[in-house]
Amino acid sequence: MRFRNRYEDSSILSRGTKISVGPAHGLPCILALGMVSTLVAGTTARGADDSAVGVLAQEVAGKGWIVFAAHPKEIDGGEIIKASQRRGQFDLYLSRPDGSQLQNITNTEQYSEFGGRFSPDGTKLLYRRLPPGASINHDLWGEVGQAFVADADGSNPVSQGEAGEFPWASFCPDMKQIACLYRKERKIRIFDFATKRLLKQLPAEGVYQQLFWSPDGRRLVGTANVVGRRWNVVSVDIQTESQTVLTRALNCTPDWFQGDPQRVIYSNRNPALFPGKYNNYGLTMLMWASVDGKTRKLIYGDAWKHCYFGCTSPDDEYVLFSDDISDTIVAGEMHVLRMADTPIIPEGIKQIRLLHPGCKDGPVLDLKLKNGIPLRGFEPHWTYADVLDGNGISP
Repeated sequence: MRFRNRYEDSSILSRGTKISVGPAHGLPCILALGMVSTLVAGTTARGADDSAVGVLAQEVAGKGWIVFAAHPKEIDGGEIIKASQRRGQFDLYLSRPDGSQLQNITNTEQYSEFGGRFSPDGTKLLYRRLPPGASINHDLWGEVGQAFVADADGSNPVSQGEAGEFPWASFCPDMKQIACLYRKERKIRIFDFATKRLLKQLPAEGVYQQLFWSPDGRRLVGTANVVGRRWNVVSVDIQTESQTVLTRALNCTPDWFQGDPQRVIYSNRNPALFPGKYNNYGLTMLMWASVDGKTRKLIYGDAWKHCYFGCTSPDDEYVLFSDDISDTIVAGEMHVLRMADTPIIPEGIKQIRLLHPGCKDGPVLDLKLKNGIPLRGFEPHWTYADVLDGNGISP
């Protein structure tokens, strides 16, 4: 299946001139379960020297775990498979934030598991499962398949309902409730998690994807068509049901800073910033916005790359995300950077550097297989909880 363009634009971003980057350097790989034996983190210099990237890799290596969906055929084969029909199913993987100790935690050839998200306390994993042969649409993935909850290491998976039930499910901070988005019915519904009893219903008011609960439990964030514009990020006050538009231009894949209910991370594309360049389509860059919609700041962008699925570490000191040369990204190359080093923009994007004085070149940690092939993942998420072997760190 060919995925529709994220912004419903008929143009397709061409590959263009690929930006040259420095050499990759591996870190030791220690496999807790021995399910994968060929993977370590890779580091690539982005204008910063290799030593700075190496420091970043060492810095994050023991800071909890990340979960993401990936194709076993790519990981086991040590290659990027360009033909989507040959990639096979998704499984959920855990790794350290530097890419080490990587292991398949669902390992089901007959299903695709994706959209993995740790519960706020890091003890549970919420995700979705699709049957064989079903394709994942990068815009609608949260409303297809069955919702599952497992222990954070993938064990003891329990279905939460039939296919299509509890779409875009998101835990509240104390995990006693889940919020779900019913796009076609234009409703947001909040359920008791244990009994699935309906507790509250809100009008969706244009919200149609990527619904997540704020860390203070007061708001939801999602992508919406509102105020006569498509692809906006909005916050929804659960008590008053009022909405606040946080963004401008074309935006999607929002999520909360894990430790800050006043900030949202999201992806932004503004073709007007690049007249006559990038096929007049623009680049999708990572941004953050304040929950009152008054502040927007650049986090990261790269030439000829579209950045999506940004999430912060639990202490908001780091950002994990995926990128790809195609705007139809599902699994993309994963990277980690420090918030303190942002905004990070390469020299080649001069328009953005002029808009954001003080832009830096990096460092940016590129997660890679041992053979140097990029480690590609879909919708990564980060916890500092002790998921596998008790070697995590406290939040």
